[in-house]
Amino acid sequence: MPLNVLRTKSIEQSLADAEVPEYRLKKTLSALDLTVFGIGVIIGAGIFTLTGRVAHNVAGPAVVLSFVVAAVCCALAAMCYAEFAATVPVSGSAYTFAYAALGEIFAWIIGWDLILEMFLAASVVAQGWSAYVGVFLDSATGQPAGSHVLPAALSSGGVVDVPTILLILVLGALMIIGTKESLRVNLVLVALKLFIVLFVIVAGLKFVRPANWSPFVPPVAAPPADTASGGTVWTGPLLQLVTSAEPVAYGFGGIFAGAALVFFAYIGFDIVATTAEEAKNPRRDLPIGIIASLVICTVLYAAVSLVVTGMVPFDQITPTAALATAFAQVGEGWMATIIAAGAVAGLTTVVLTLLIGATRVVFAMSRDNLVPMGLARVHPRFRTPWVLGIIITIVCALVGGLTPVGVLEEMVNIGTLAAFILVSVAVIVLRKRRPDLPRAFKVPFMPVLPILSALICFYLMLNLSVNTWLRFLVWMAVGFVIYFAYSYRHSRVGTGKTLHADLTRPE
Repeated sequence: MPLNVLRTKSIEQSLADAEVPEYRLKKTLSALDLTVFGIGVIIGAGIFTLTGRVAHNVAGPAVVLSFVVAAVCCALAAMCYAEFAATVPVSGSAYTFAYAALGEIFAWIIGWDLILEMFLAASVVAQGWSAYVGVFLDSATGQPAGSHVLPAALSSGGVVDVPTILLILVLGALMIIGTKESLRVNLVLVALKLFIVLFVIVAGLKFVRPANWSPFVPPVAAPPADTASGGTVWTGPLLQLVTSAEPVAYGFGGIFAGAALVFFAYIGFDIVATTAEEAKNPRRDLPIGIIASLVICTVLYAAVSLVVTGMVPFDQITPTAALATAFAQVGEGWMATIIAAGAVAGLTTVVLTLLIGATRVVFAMSRDNLVPMGLARVHPRFRTPWVLGIIITIVCALVGGLTPVGVLEEMVNIGTLAAFILVSVAVIVLRKRRPDLPRAFKVPFMPVLPILSALICFYLMLNLSVNTWLRFLVWMAVGFVIYFAYSYRHSRVGTGKTLHADLTRPE
């Protein structure tokens, strides 16, 4: 019997599944909640760490243009997400969209990509949070150089990163108690984070020297000695290997190489789509939440990168903790404490949102029985997927607390870009297959914009390192083994089982 890996799950079936009582989520989120949710995860590790690193190593003051290029890429993908989310307001985001438009194997690929993105990103960002907690505590208590409040073995970079583990466990418990309750905490932390970002912009303006922006696009040169991008063929971009080009930085190419890196700073707007089932009016509120959060964050990113590169010459920017050290370099070291506090608040919201997004993606896959269906049960009181929440919290806590994940940050980008490509293609396919569906939001200039979105995402993927591509291929190979060993044979679309039927028999 031939394999039918392109079987699709109808829109009507997805919507019906969302109404089964034992698997139904509570609808509590407004457009404001969704916008805050998006800002909460977008503004985080990227703005606090990537701005200085990319300016120093790759793009110079033109890092501003890198942010703009990445924003254009995300804006095109965001419109595709918005159309899908308004048309199919069901948990799972890109996974659910691909199942309806492209078929099961593509849905699995996207779901597996999103697991990579959110699990790993939550762990990586939690480690960044732990590092900033150490900086904040040391600065706030006036510790002398080389002395720290937290024991080295039990803090960031130690044998066991205890702050990372505690953060994920606390946020995981908050997530299980309820999405609305989580977002109330998120709202307070996002407000604090936005205050700190605006503080950096306003306070930094008086230290800006326009001469530091010249040349705005530095001439092409060899990569700085302290960056790994020019180390070996494995650490250089795949595009560089394919074209046999020598490792270089800055110039026009540096803008796009920088865009592939600062893309990490925008990851999050797509996670808004994972909460579709919990929105009060998803057909109106989801497009607002996705696009509004992206626009607000783009403006803030551009402003921060202009201020930082205006305060300090790009070749003197400290690649790590650029925002705090920029003020220290202009004689305002006391501001480091304030900025570290903002980073702690900012990264807390990112971890919380990533945990929620990861749970909702696996929840959708479990409800389709591509992973065991028993994991998708929701708590009778909290109406959240509590079993999945516990498992994901424990896994992320262990990965973040025991593993040096830093070298894998680019894998978050490649997984997300691959998902964006498939969503961009899927929105075209669904327009052709189901023109009858009501669409509260439509991507304009169809099919030009989705095609452009896919091409830009693919180009940015080519600017990621060869090592990242190899790790990504290994991850996908593992995913295919799981799919053909379990998911294909147990899929509800393939077996014809319903959620109601499955409730009466164990897996």
